[in-house]
Parts: sequence; structure tokens; C-alpha cells
Amino acid sequence: MEHEQHNSIVNFIWGIADDVLRDVYVRGKYRDVILPMTVIRRLDALLEPSKEAVLKMRERLDKAKITQQEPALRKASEYPFYNTSTFTLRRLRDNPKQLRQNFEDYLDGFSPNVAEIVEKFDLRNQIRKLSESDVLGQLIEKFLDPEINLSPEPVLNGDGTVKLPALTNHGMSAVYEELLRRFSEENNEEAGEHFTPRDVVHLMACLILLPIQKKLTDGTFLLYDPTCGTGGMLTEADFMLQKLAQEAKKEVNIHLYGQEVNPETYAICKSDLLIRGEEEGNIRFGSTLSNDAFPRMEFDLMLANPPYGKSWKTDLDRLCGGDKGEIKDPRFVVSHDGNHEFSLVPRSSDGQLLFLVNMLSKMKAQTPLGSRVATVHNGSALFTGDAGQGESNIRQWILENDWLEAIIGLPENLFYNTGIATYIWVLSNRKKGTKREGKVQLIDATQWFTKLRKNLGQKNCRFSDEQIDQILKVFLDFKETEQSKIFDNADFGYWQITVERPLRLRVELTAASMKRCREACKEAKDEPFQELMEVAYKEAGPAIFDDFNFIWGTIRDEAKERGVKLNAKRERLLRDHFCHRDENAKPVMEGGCATYEPDPELRDHENVPLKEDIHNYFKREVLPHVPDAWIDEEKTVKGYEISFTKYFYKYQPLRDLGDIAADLQKLERENEGLLQRILAVSKNGGQ
Repeated sequence: MEHEQHNSIVNFIWGIADDVLRDVYVRGKYRDVILPMTVIRRLDALLEPSKEAVLKMRERLDKAKITQQEPALRKASEYPFYNTSTFTLRRLRDNPKQLRQNFEDYLDGFSPNVAEIVEKFDLRNQIRKLSESDVLGQLIEKFLDPEINLSPEPVLNGDGTVKLPALTNHGMSAVYEELLRRFSEENNEEAGEHFTPRDVVHLMACLILLPIQKKLTDGTFLLYDPTCGTGGMLTEADFMLQKLAQEAKKEVNIHLYGQEVNPETYAICKSDLLIRGEEEGNIRFGSTLSNDAFPRMEFDLMLANPPYGKSWKTDLDRLCGGDKGEIKDPRFVVSHDGNHEFSLVPRSSDGQLLFLVNMLSKMKAQTPLGSRVATVHNGSALFTGDAGQGESNIRQWILENDWLEAIIGLPENLFYNTGIATYIWVLSNRKKGTKREGKVQLIDATQWFTKLRKNLGQKNCRFSDEQIDQILKVFLDFKETEQSKIFDNADFGYWQITVERPLRLRVELTAASMKRCREACKEAKDEPFQELMEVAYKEAGPAIFDDFNFIWGTIRDEAKERGVKLNAKRERLLRDHFCHRDENAKPVMEGGCATYEPDPELRDHENVPLKEDIHNYFKREVLPHVPDAWIDEEKTVKGYEISFTKYFYKYQPLRDLGDIAADLQKLERENEGLLQRILAVSKNGGQ
């Protein structure tokens, strides 16, 4: 019934846009009016019952010359916001000739926290345009239509029965999100950047709450979303936690915190949470990455659906102070694995994992329940980044701290306007002493979904309640099944070793090479080296040598006698004009020492599982193929990746060639018959 109610309201509001704004705005701009007006009407409906009390309180305060009026006015309105204008939306209709002036006076009457919401929506500019087009009054009338109820109180019939049910705060959030989804779809935008489907949000809330359901105690819980959008994740987690606390007969006090960079969704979220009674400072505007609004706070429960595949270069520049310095933010540069400056900074093309790092930096370390986190990422968060790079370091930091509980693979096309594979990560800093200690559970839920009757953008499926229960059961049971695999943390780690092979050069002391050398020395104005090579050519050439070390030693001895210094530049002249790589030549000794000089073109990397001895692996897998290879121990680095699809891959045998041939022949016969019918129709004049 609630779903039908929400859809009815959304359809009505959607109709307002077509009825009133069609000749004033292009369709892509309807949202600039409809979204703020929906928010204003909701606030107006909440404040209507206390309007007279607020006005009387304002009058008394003015007479008493009290300047700090906000606490008293909030108390009079019974909300953490108020409006001191004599107008309501209904009263604006009384004087249509001064509608614009009165509407602006009405907006001016809002408390500062709502005034910021109006500013973020840029509503005043829309009022001017609506007034000049003579549709402002019509727009207000539509939002006051008796067939729509945006109030938290039901509309009753004359006999006391309910005509229109109350619209709860939870329901209002659903209305906001559906409107935003439709407008985003109209504009061909990424609706998923603004909010997450409610079924996914509900699943995420359950994943972080159900494991601690029996451990809940009386107390205060802080919930946080660093990319809060319209606030759907926060409100769903709030709703779930309240429900579980009631069932457990516990008294909980919940506070919601969030940060959002998009002005429009920030305004919706802030208005929604103000209505719920949250403090205005709990929702902040700005970028979480470069301007963390809650740097010294820790939270019990955290959820997020950060943007993925999106550049964060602007944030990177801000974190570096506008120059090319290094990031020093303690969230992203930590002490780990013996390194006091362990970098968790990924490439600037995709900052999704940084939002997870930000949340993990805000975990509670001193409370019995610690902190629980659920976040959505795409597949690249599982495996992008080589060993030693930011993404791999983040995975290493998480797994070696034993925070990752599970990763759940979701169906494709579950989110709006994106069909890519997505995954829910579940994390906790209280795994020690539990069955999950040192373990990670991977759950394949890609085939558990219900098809939609009509696509919503690219979203063509959803989770039913039964499917959510199915996923939760697999998660809570923590057993190996076809859809559930359990691994040690170290199973995802590896050593990346650098395999070197010696550089092998042949030296050609020929007329052609001497000609090239003379030209190069003339250009470099290096007569001493030219003279040196002339002597070498005269004594040893023309000839081809397979031992660079012998020739270089001879030249070095001659140079010493002549007092010519052989620097790197002169050695480069020799190599460029007299030497060629040759796999049959003798290895080049590095600096005349007993070690070989590596050939960069033959350099390779091998990933050795963390649980395996590097040197045993090298002897077994590398040396039989390239016996002259060695490991550059100084370049060995640790990496982590999670190849989710590999663990759930199912081999699909190829079809029999006879069956394929039979299908092709059948198609040929069908096409031939179709062609004959088309020709017959053509001969009959298209009849």
C-alpha cells in the first residue's frame, strides 16, 4: 500500500511539470522547479499547524527586544526549523497580484537552516521566471490540490475515515528519490550517482545490522554516509535500527551524519533530515575527499555508494595544496607493514576506494561493537592497481587489518543507468574471536533477482524480499556452498617479483659504425672519444665481437693511458653506434663487476601467491624456461587482488559441431521460404 501511495504522489507531481511548466521550461529543466517546490510544500505542511503559535511567539520576543529568538521559535514550531512570515502557501493565494513579492517574503521567513536549502536549490531565480510567465499561482495551486497529501497527518473525510493517508518521513524520502530518478532519466544522467535502489539499500542495512542484532544495548548510535545523496541509506539504516531495537526492547538514540557535494541532492537530504529532528550541522555540503566535514568523529555504522569510474583530480589538487606536492592527509597516508608513509592514494581517474578509506578511518576502536561498514563498488575496486599502487595498498591495508567480512556480487542491471557488475563490501573491526577471524566470504548473488515488468533506465531487475532473505541467510550461515566461498585473508595476497635476464650485446667495429660514431662525436663536440675509438678500430677492426666486456675493458684501458674519462654519456655513444642486442652474445657485466647488467626489454614480473615460497616458485616456474634469469630482490613488492569471477567460474562446454550445422541448415531453409514469399507478394503487386 505504501508503494502505491508513493507512486500516486510521484505521478501527480510529475503531472504538475507537464501541466504547468511545458511552455516555460524545456523538459530537462523541470526539476529546477519541481524538486524545490516539493521540498517547500513538505516543510509548509509540517509548519501549518504551528503557524499561529510561531507568529505569537515572534511578536512576544520582539516586544521583549530579545534578539536570540531561534530556540524559542523552534520550540513553538515543534521542529528544528520555523517560518516567521505571516504567509503559508495557502495564504499566498489571497492576493494574486502581489504573488511574487509575497512568495519571496514567505521564503525570507524561514529559519537559516532552511534558507540554505532554498539557496542551494536557487529557487528565487525560478520564482522570477515563473512570475514573469504568469504560472507561479497555477504552480502553487497544483501543490495545494486536495488530491495530494504531502503532510505527515492523514486527510480525513467528513465521516472521519481516511481519504488520503499520512506521508511518513520514510515515504517522503522514497518520493524524493523517485522524482530524482525520473528527472535524471529524462536528462540522460547517471541517476545512480544520486541514490541507490531501495532494495539494495535495505540489503546493505541488514548486512551491517543483523550480525549485531543480539548484541544491541541501550545507548547512542552514530550513522554516517560520506556520499549521502538524498539520504536514503541513512534513513533506511535508521528505520532498521529502530525496528531491531524495539524488538530487542532496547532504548537507542540515533543520529545521522552525511556529506554531499551535489547542491540539489544536498538540499533534499538536509530538508529530509531536519524534518526528522537531526541537527542542521549533521549534514554538510562539500567534497568528502578534499574537505572532510567530520575529521575527528567516529561512527558506529557507515554506508555508502560512492561514485565509481569518476575522476577525483580536482580533490587531489586541493589535497596537494594546488602544487605537485604529496598528499599528507592522515586518512590516506597511514602507518602499515613497517612503513610510516604507506600510501592509500589510487590513480586520479577513479577515487571510489578513497571513500571506503575515509570511512575506515572513522571506525570506533574502544566500543564493544566497534564499527560496521557496507559500501558498493564496481569490479575495478577488486583488482585494479599493481602491487605497491594505491588500490592494491588499500586492499592490503584492509585485509591485513582483518576488516573485510564479505563481498557480495550483485546482478547486472540492478542499478539505474548502469549495467556494470557491482559488489557490496561488508567490513567490521570486530572480527577477532569470531568465526570470521582471518577469513573473507565471497557470495555470488548474481543470479538471484526478479525481473521488472518495465525497465527503469537500464535497471531491469530488483531483489524481492525472499531473495534478500536468501542472501542474508548465506551471509549469516557463513558456510561453503555453491554460492558461498570462504578464504583466508592471505589467499588474496601475492608477491610481485621482478625477473631479470642479462643484457647481451655484440660489438661491431666496422666502417659503417665508425662513420656513425664520427658524426655523433662531431655533433657532441667530443674529439677525445672519437680519437679513442679510432685507435680501437685501427687495432681490432674491422671485426664483430660477441663479448662487450672485453671490448669495453680494452677501450677503458686505452682511455686511462690517454687520460680520457669514460662517463655514462661516452658509454652511451659506444652502445648506440657499435652495439646490438644479440641473444647469442655473452652477458654484459654491470660496472665491470661480477654481476650481470639486466636487459630492460627482457624484464618480466611474476605474481607469486603469498602462501608460497618465492624461491621455490622461481626454481619451479621460471628457471626451467630461462636458466639465466634472477630475481631483483630489492624490487619485490606485496600486492592484493580479489578475482571474484575466477572463484565462481563455471565451465560451459562448447556445442557439438553437428548441432550447430543442423541449426544453420534450418535457418537457411527458413530464410529461403521467407524470400520466396516476399517475391510472390512482389509479383502480385504487393497484395
